[in-house]
Amino acid sequence: MAKKILIVEDQEEIRELIRVTLEFDDYEIHEAANGTEGLAQAQRLRPDLMLLDVMMPGGLNGLEVCQKVKADAGLKRTKVVLLTARGQEADKQAGAKAGADEYLIKPFSPLELMKVISKVIR
Repeated sequence: MAKKILIVEDQEEIRELIRVTLEFDDYEIHEAANGTEGLAQAQRLRPDLMLLDVMMPGGLNGLEVCQKVKADAGLKRTKVVLLTARGQEADKQAGAKAGADEYLIKPFSPLELMKVISKVIR
């Protein structure tokens, strides 16, 4: 059965780049344009993995979504990879504190993305 991946990213070009990268593998891909929509989809879909942008306008940011996903008993199997342009140590610590399984700094290559995904969901 295909693993479900939910891409939560406000920039359509980045969502498309990630989707195109993942389409070559056997993944069931879902997308959300903001944190509120992403959390609602996660609760409905129960994805194996969320690729979650940290900085999104309006509503919930990626760290808040990550915390809510990790606190939801129904989503305990869901892995979260934070995607962000902020690569400072404090940012990584904030991601770890929110419960993220991995942290990927933008811009990243499709190869880096695939490595992180295969590490997180084997």
